[in-house]
This record gives sequence, C-alpha cells and structure tokens, in this order.
Amino acid sequence: MADLEEVLRKHALKNAQEHGKAQVKAVVGRVLAEVPDAKKNMKEVISKANEIVGEVNRMSKEQIEEALKSYTFVEKKEEKHGLRLPEAEKGKVVTRFPPEPSGYPHIGHAKAAFLDYEAARQFDGKFILRIDDTNPEKESEEYVKAIEEGLKWLGIEWNEESYVSDSMLKLYDYAERLIETRDAYVCTCEQEKIRAKRAAGMGCKCREREAHENRKLWDALLKNSSGAKGILRFRGDMDSLNTAMRDPALFRIIKKRHFRQHFKYHLWPLYDFEAPIMDSLEGVTHAMRTKEYELRDELYYAILHALNLRKPLLVEFSRLQIKNAPVSKRLLNPLIEKHKVKGWDDPRLPTLAALKRRGIQPDAIRTFVLSFGLGKAESEPGWEALLVENRKLLDPKAQRLFFVPSPVKLVVKNALVREVELKSHPTNEKLGTRKLAASDEFHLAELDADDLKAGEVFRLKDLINVRLEKKSKGLLEGTIAGEEPMPKRKVQWVSKGALKASVLVPGDLLVDGEYNEKSLQVDKGLVEPSAKGLEQGAIVQFERYGFCKLDDKSKMQFIFTNP
Repeated sequence: MADLEEVLRKHALKNAQEHGKAQVKAVVGRVLAEVPDAKKNMKEVISKANEIVGEVNRMSKEQIEEALKSYTFVEKKEEKHGLRLPEAEKGKVVTRFPPEPSGYPHIGHAKAAFLDYEAARQFDGKFILRIDDTNPEKESEEYVKAIEEGLKWLGIEWNEESYVSDSMLKLYDYAERLIETRDAYVCTCEQEKIRAKRAAGMGCKCREREAHENRKLWDALLKNSSGAKGILRFRGDMDSLNTAMRDPALFRIIKKRHFRQHFKYHLWPLYDFEAPIMDSLEGVTHAMRTKEYELRDELYYAILHALNLRKPLLVEFSRLQIKNAPVSKRLLNPLIEKHKVKGWDDPRLPTLAALKRRGIQPDAIRTFVLSFGLGKAESEPGWEALLVENRKLLDPKAQRLFFVPSPVKLVVKNALVREVELKSHPTNEKLGTRKLAASDEFHLAELDADDLKAGEVFRLKDLINVRLEKKSKGLLEGTIAGEEPMPKRKVQWVSKGALKASVLVPGDLLVDGEYNEKSLQVDKGLVEPSAKGLEQGAIVQFERYGFCKLDDKSKMQFIFTNP
C-alpha cells in the first residue's frame, strides 16, 4: 500500500499542476493505468485517493511544484494524428464548420471549429467555413463578421467559405424531388395540431395527398400566392420511437429581410434539410457535430437516401460549456438586453470577443478545447484548466510590475530617498530592467497591512527591512530595521509617484443558475510609475496579485486575466 500511496500522490500532484485542482476520478484513472493490479482493491484505492487529493488541494502552487521534483513521468508519445477520425484517408478528408450567424461565437464554437480544422490539417484535407444563414429573423452581417474575426484570432484558416443562402435554388430543386417521390408533402395544419399529432405518433390528412397536389401547394408557397400557407414536411415514420422521424418540417415561411439575399426568398429550409444536402454537395467526408444531434442522425441519412446523394460520415462529440458561464443565446441575450453585462466582450462571458479582451491566448484555448477530443462524455469544466494553459503562455513573456490594491499608507521615519533597479522578469533578460524610486512614504495592500502587528519586522520586497512601530486606522508607522536576519514576511509596495489604477476582476456569471450580482468586482489601487510606458492591450503580471491586461490606458484600467 505504501508504494500505491506514492503513485497516488504523484498523479494527484500532476493533476493539480495541470488543472488547478486535482480530481479523484482522474487521479484514480491514471493510477490504474500504471498499476493495473490496484483494481483488485478499488474500495481502498478510492478511499486513499480521496485522502491524498484532499491533502494536495490544500497545497499552494509553489508547494506542488516543489513536491513534483521528486517524481519522474514517462510521457506518452503523441500519435501522428491526434484525432482518431474513423475511415479517414490522407489527402481525402473534408470537414466543415457551419455556424449560424445569430450571435457572437463562444468557447463551444471554438471547440467545434478546432476539431474540424485540426482533423482536416492532420489528414492533409480541406476545411470549409459554411455560414448557415437560413433564418432571417435571427441572423445578421454583424454576427458573420464576428465569426470570421473570431476564427482568424484563433489562428483558424479555411480553404473555402460558403453561404447556405446562396444555394437556395438548389435546395428548392431537391425539395421538389422529394415531393415528386412522395417523400415530402405540404402540410397546412396549425402548429399546435402538428405538435400534438407528432407527440401521439399520428399523421394528418395532408400526409395522404398525391404528389401533383403537393406540387401545386408548393408552387403556391414559392410564388407567395395570396392565401398560400403551410410547411413542407418529410414523410418519415409516424410510428417511430425516434420522434425526429415523425414527419419533421423541412421548409417554413419567413417574410423578413435577409442580410445577404434581402427579400429574394421567403421560403426557408430548416437545418435538418439543408445540412445533409450541403454536406453531400460540398464533398464533406466527416460531418462533425455535437452529440445532441444523435437522434437526428437517422433523419440525416434518410433524406440523403431519398435523394440518392452521397452520404458523409457523421462524427459526434460532446458539447463544451464552462461552469457558471452560459453559452446558450437563450441565457446570454437577456443579460445583454437588460445591460447586466456590458456587451458581448464583457470579460465575464465565454464569448471569443470576451476571452480576447480578457487576455486569454488563442493557443491556450486550442490546447484546452482539443484536450476533450472527440469523446462524448459530458463535462462542464470551470475556468481553472483553461487558465492553467494560459498561465503557461503568459509567464515567460509578461513584464512584472508592482501593484497595491486598496492601499494603506506607510511612513518609515528614518528611510532615505533611494532608487532601486529591478528585473522586469525573473528569467527573461530581453525584458530588461526598470527603476523604482523610494522615499520615506510607501503604500501597502490593505490585506498585508491588516496582517502586520506592532513590533513585527517585515521586508518591503527587494528594498529594505522595516519594523512596524505604530498601527492606526489608515496609517502605519515604522523604522528601518537591520538587514539580518531576513524576515519571512515580504510585502508588496509602491512609493511616491505611483499611478491610480483599477482592475476589473471577473467571476462566475451565474450562481445556481441565477445571475450573480457580484460577478464583476473592481480592485482600486496604485501601480508603479513605469506602467505609463505600457501599450494598450499589454499583459503584465502584478507581482503577488496576478496577470492583468491593460484594457483602457487613459483610465489605467486593467482586467484580471488569471492568477
């Protein structure tokens, strides 16, 4: 058991390093892979895993890093093709990303887009960006641009771009073929009646019409004849246990201006109809989509079979959603409309615009979303794993600065005016140094000030040792202490000339499914004068605080990126 405990501890530390917090299930999985015999006593393994994971999760990041130095890990060799794509042939794979331009792209879209893009790249294939613009009530050019800009920011390039609305005449032609073969019919029933009969597995009288009757009704719908009404439905199987096959709608009337086609069309296809046809016509070999569509797979292939069209291979994967950060337009739109969030780039949101504004790096998003692969297991991770990846990218290149939130004044009576030269990064010499002037007046963070006790000796980081002589509300008084011994407590500081600054700190947008009124906090404080030289959008690390992005230089406003 002693050896097993060491293996558990090793993987718990590694899991915590990679994801911020260790998870019992993940740790046990890694342990069983290394020590298969442990399966014989799972009860004891899980009990011990819970104990060790609890210990590790109480450790600081520094303690975890130090403890990991005692262990070695055998890295698995990466497969030539990171995505296991069934029936894929090199040079012949064609994938597509088909977003509907009805909202701003979010991290869930990033997962889908990266899976499609990486699959095409790994097999030397082709990647298509298809704008699924067949609902003029919800879609706009603004959202198309947001999708394109978001993908470009992520580093995703497409070989072709298409709009479904440009293929409307082809789609009408295929609809007419289904009408001629009695695989589709025009239904003039009211929506409530259609819904009720589908639930009951019952067909309506419209289903019994002959092909020539349906063609007349279809022509009337196309011509927008006076009094023409109805929808086109697929003749499926009303007895099917799969409700998707119970004569679903294929076309409906929407008399709204389309951002691209204007008023050229008023009879628009639904996704269930146009997706399989467009996939077949555009040469898609692997149609990848979230597993919520699995029940509609039968319909996808039934339509292609009825039209005698080539059948792509459907590949489903789990949808990605960040815990307490909604991606659904049903939840996001009301927050935007009621001004509870300040636009689609509000740093609390999981939209690509918000992630970019917050300072999340595209490569961190890529690594994060691809870590889930093509698996169907549902997950709703928190921000932690993404922020761990982001920190790996920022840490080697982010300039260090001193920032003090909620400052409290410290007067050091016998301090001399001096200047200290500090490295702008502990290891990256390319970032050079910066100079900080110090006098007898300093400011410390309120939390540090509250912890200090009269008579205590502490270190103003990289400067001098100070003995706290007197402590009153809003003011600390001290004197310079000797350099030896070096105090354990080191305190962040700024001196005269520091700039007023603020940091927007985003938190969970939802708590128990409800809007969190405290989801955006503001830390007001002081930052060292060298911050004047930062460019708009620069990401720095405020020492002992976190990584922050300069969001508005005129106000010296930052956004907290991640710890």
